[in-house]
Amino acid sequence: MILYPAIDIRDGHAVRLLRGDYDRETVYDADPAEAARRWTGQGARYLHIVDLDGAKEGRPANLETVQRIASAVEAPLQVGGGLRDAAAINAVLAAGAERVVLGTAAMRDTGLLRAALRDHGERVVVSVDSRGGRVALQGWTESGETDAAQAVAELTGEGVQRFVFTPIEVDGTMQGPDLEELRRIAGATEAELIYSGGVGELAHLRSLAEAPANLGGVIVGRALYEGRFSVADAQAALEEGPVGGGDIRRD
Repeated sequence: MILYPAIDIRDGHAVRLLRGDYDRETVYDADPAEAARRWTGQGARYLHIVDLDGAKEGRPANLETVQRIASAVEAPLQVGGGLRDAAAINAVLAAGAERVVLGTAAMRDTGLLRAALRDHGERVVVSVDSRGGRVALQGWTESGETDAAQAVAELTGEGVQRFVFTPIEVDGTMQGPDLEELRRIAGATEAELIYSGGVGELAHLRSLAEAPANLGGVIVGRALYEGRFSVADAQAALEEGPVGGGDIRRD
């Protein structure tokens, strides 16, 4: 299982939002490339990049920053935010991303998703973000009516092989992952899942290490920025698994 340090870009800075709220932002690095160098210096094997401006505007808005990050580190990048047509997908890959993360477009444009899967295969990841168990769209600014597990099942049927899943209610809180919802989503697909949301201590990562077998990675942002643990310690916790058989649940 791989730890993915998160670098969320807004107005050119590395930031984190609380529960996806653009009005509750904390700026951690003036230059996201500095964050990338810090996390890879601590042993990060992969980086998760989100263009928050792009997610809100519906088009990539920080391609130059993505290029600088790709040039600054050797670790591969998966990049999402505003990828809603083939040109945007190609631009992000050309900027140095190894994978692209589709969100709203995957839900609303089946033709685009099919074309992206045909052209790029496993380099395409689909992000399913949920609020109250239902899919959230447009950079988390819009709530849909589709059940998140149903959406994952349908997208798996289209050929998606890897998902990022975020329960928005816990994102940025550091109060623990939503294991119950993760298990529900995992039960809807045999594809690989990358979980994001609520991780604030090593015990949370150990609890995720005993989560469903198709969980292949965990995205962590705020806890790393605030020094709760290092990338190396986090990766070790994912590999060690639970200590003493404990489990952490969020009710």
